[in-house]
Amino acid sequence: MQVPLLSVKNLVIDFETEGIKYPAVKDITFEVAAGEMLAIVGESGSGKSVTSLAIMGLLSKHASICGKVNFLQNNCPVNLLSINIKQMNAIRGKEIAMIFQEPMTSLNPVYTCGYQVMEAILQHQKISTVAAKQKAIALFEKVKLPNPVTIINKYPHELSGGQKQRVMIAMAMSCNPTLLIADEPTTALDVTVQNSILQLMKNLQKEDGLGIILITHDIGLVADIADKVLVMYKGEIVEQGTVKEVLQHPSHPYTRALMACRPSMHSRGQRLPVVSDFVKEDFSEVEAPLQNTILVKDELLQSPTVKPTVSNTNPILTVTNLQVFYPGKKSFFKKASDPYKAIDNVSFAVNKGETVGLVGESGCGKTTLGRAILNLIPITSGKIVLDGINIASLSEKQLRPLRKNLQIVFQDPYGSLNPRITIGDAIIEPMMVNDILTNKQERKEKVMELLNKVNLLPEHFNRYPHQFSGGQRQRICIARALSLNPSFLIFDESVSALDVSVQAQVLNLLNDLKKEFGFSSIFISHDLSVVRYISDRIMVMNKGVIVEEGPADDIFFSPQNEYTRQLIKAIQGRNTIE
Repeated sequence: MQVPLLSVKNLVIDFETEGIKYPAVKDITFEVAAGEMLAIVGESGSGKSVTSLAIMGLLSKHASICGKVNFLQNNCPVNLLSINIKQMNAIRGKEIAMIFQEPMTSLNPVYTCGYQVMEAILQHQKISTVAAKQKAIALFEKVKLPNPVTIINKYPHELSGGQKQRVMIAMAMSCNPTLLIADEPTTALDVTVQNSILQLMKNLQKEDGLGIILITHDIGLVADIADKVLVMYKGEIVEQGTVKEVLQHPSHPYTRALMACRPSMHSRGQRLPVVSDFVKEDFSEVEAPLQNTILVKDELLQSPTVKPTVSNTNPILTVTNLQVFYPGKKSFFKKASDPYKAIDNVSFAVNKGETVGLVGESGCGKTTLGRAILNLIPITSGKIVLDGINIASLSEKQLRPLRKNLQIVFQDPYGSLNPRITIGDAIIEPMMVNDILTNKQERKEKVMELLNKVNLLPEHFNRYPHQFSGGQRQRICIARALSLNPSFLIFDESVSALDVSVQAQVLNLLNDLKKEFGFSSIFISHDLSVVRYISDRIMVMNKGVIVEEGPADDIFFSPQNEYTRQLIKAIQGRNTIE
């Protein structure tokens, strides 16, 4: 019988704070063979990343660990939990490598990408700096980075998200490891970039015989790439098996919940199920909603019949011939290069009560368009008419009293709230600035009402942002935007970094709030399945130009533009089971 590359047996991890132990991982057991990819799936807090950090020996001193983590080194199992730091340093990075979730924070901004990969090579291999540089260039070619000789001298901020993630993969592969741990390597990346990163990992697995642990919160993402799936919930393994077994015949209600939460499984506007619809806090099963939890490829091609939610053709926002150009690079000896056209002659309208989805890859101009509408960046030319007023022609002083009608919910709920003030004060602050209501008591009552509407409690008023989860923070940001009773909202990638179940809760909330408040909105995202679910109409953007526009289901199920078809093709694999 072949000895597995990694064998985790009865792993228990607790964290101790002020003398109290909090269980993070509860007696889990699994194996990874050489040349095999195991996907560990679960929501934030399920214990996925903690497990990977325990394998790498990277947990803090507050963690207590028991059990065994046997790694096959020179055909002999070594318990990684019982070796000393020097022995672990010899294995970590060389024989077991890890790709972290956020490449921007994982790469040092003051060193070039080439230097950082060379550093990893020189740490574990006795070769010259010149040889290390040549190997770094070869690795950049292997992970399909454009112009490796140029990129080796570039800093992380000069690369896109997908390129930075490829640098991280090159760094992880620099010492030819036998086990690779990838912790959410594609979160918040475009679907096409996600596919290329995952395919790259699959190719490396086949070529080098790597064992890979892929950690993700999106169970649909593993359908085309993993060999085995392990589902974690609150520190426990609730289900594991081959991809086909788990995805086609999920036995645990939590697994069925993760599959059912995805917007691609449901008609536009239909309430999305959440985890609590399938499983209770004590793991007992509840009567599941009468909905399919699996969507096969034939069903994906069938457009559901959904009546449009907006019949009104009275535009609240009209954008005409909008251009946002950035000046080209200047040189002392050469004239400036042509300007960069971030937004190139874009025109569209949004009707009252309508949600228009704006979809496209990173760099296509989605966020720039949203911020131009908000007058947060200067425009080159064009008109932006909101409620009959061309706000693009107004001075900052003239625009200030109108800003309360135009609000935005940003992508990152962690960076959108001031960590030094309570969430109650964070929601009251814009009301005070814009003279909404007359005194503090009335404003506090309004905030309590808004917290209730976004499914938060009155006692949350005096708590600080760090005391809330990502999904709760995003609800707070939505409540803050609604506190000014805006007529128009822009949601900029507002659910892209959330767990699928939390994402479902936020999307259900937005549908409820749309009905109650009647606001119009633009919903910006790189995920066409989410945009299709929440929007009445969709605009597809590429290189600063809107290449296709139409009703949501028409765009999703019958795209006319080749670029749109490529975006949809990129998401089909993760949303369907053969």
